[in-house]
Amino acid sequence: MKKFLIAGLGNIGDKYTETRHNIGFKILDHLAAKEELKFETDKLGDLATYKFKGRTFILLKPSTYMNLSGKAIQYWLTKEKIPLENLLVITDDLNLPFGSIRLKTKGSDGGHNGLKDIQDKLQTTKYNRFRFGISDTFSKGRQIDYVLGEWTTEENLALPERLDKAIELVKSFGTAGVNNTMNTFNGK
Repeated sequence: MKKFLIAGLGNIGDKYTETRHNIGFKILDHLAAKEELKFETDKLGDLATYKFKGRTFILLKPSTYMNLSGKAIQYWLTKEKIPLENLLVITDDLNLPFGSIRLKTKGSDGGHNGLKDIQDKLQTTKYNRFRFGISDTFSKGRQIDYVLGEWTTEENLALPERLDKAIELVKSFGTAGVNNTMNTFNGK
């Protein structure tokens, strides 16, 4: 049975739950709710296992805080003997319009401290990342307030459909492969 590690990035604690920076957690929570999965607290994070079409998806919400996500991801890749090509990291992206999705197989950290730590711990920029657009509609010098801010009313109304699309992408990643998934979902 093929195994995949799906790591949603976010920060632990109630004060971060509805923030833009926590979209990785939000997508995994949405998948877990749809499939009636339960997260259990384990070493370096909360985990749930999702079996779908002969694949096992290990859903990870690191408890290391966003900027130290690499430690948890490296630990669970090794423990579960999951090859690097079966890793998918879900993160927010300021450079994409709200709700847009982009899957890439490699790239820079783009100034994202969570991705920077993953790159440092894995010693490569070649890992799959699913970027969910949160847009960049903030005033100069207000980036931290924006990413750690809560969704607007308009964004909250649009999120359910975008979250459904996001979990379709996650399932496709494990069943159709990264290239087919990029062709199907990027820019949608």
